[in-house]
Amino acid sequence: MTMPKIGLALGAGGARGFAHIGVLQVFEQAGIPIDAIAGSSMGSLIGAFYASGMETRYMEMLAKNLKRKHFVDFTIPRLGFVAGNKITEMIRLLTKDMNIEDGKIPLAVVATDVEKGERVVFRQGPMYRAVRASISIPGVFVPCFYDNRVLIDGGVIDRVPVTACRELGVDLVIAVDVGLYNKELPVRSIFDVFFQSIEIMEREILKTRILDANLVIRPDVGHISTAAFVQVEECIEQGRKAARQAIDQIRQTIDDWKGEQAVGDSVNS
Repeated sequence: MTMPKIGLALGAGGARGFAHIGVLQVFEQAGIPIDAIAGSSMGSLIGAFYASGMETRYMEMLAKNLKRKHFVDFTIPRLGFVAGNKITEMIRLLTKDMNIEDGKIPLAVVATDVEKGERVVFRQGPMYRAVRASISIPGVFVPCFYDNRVLIDGGVIDRVPVTACRELGVDLVIAVDVGLYNKELPVRSIFDVFFQSIEIMEREILKTRILDANLVIRPDVGHISTAAFVQVEECIEQGRKAARQAIDQIRQTIDDWKGEQAVGDSVNS
């Protein structure tokens, strides 16, 4: 019987987004196919790495060895503290300068047009440019100026891009939410103020949009700060743990879909 096309909607969450790597690893181990990915912010970065053909073990190695000096280039704050040139070049190299439409699976990258207040979904063009736009946390990164638009973090308008994933033509959407949801974290720096203000806004927007997912995986990373790039291993392991716990439910969802298709085929025959 035909398998459903399965899409992953990988959400925003800064350093907590490394949990997506653990989720991808468990899907591979369990033989759950990934036919498409849509990502916002950190989810777009991991999604682009996967779509470009990077193995998840290399993603894990990269994440564990990543230091702020590799991707942070401070600038005189006018539109943001971080210029973003370093991370742009890093993404370009790691995605092999690939265009989105040339990836091994369909990919959608979500950003926000800050002037028009619109969701922007990239499904073609350079991966690195789309991801640079999607990770542009307002107030932290200088916005991405691309195609006559001023683009910022995709999570601002669509933290877990379920709709963008479904638009890729999949049958089932599995959402991975690495947000704070009901957790509280202390504010210790100006960056915590930026990150958590955005989290609060995103949480309210997400409440209705995530309902369109067939299944939601929530790694237990709500206690980890968005900026905690020193807790990478814990984030990845929590992604693995949450995905393992969801495997039976995923297989049941696949079986239910197959059953519905079989009934539909018998009715139409």
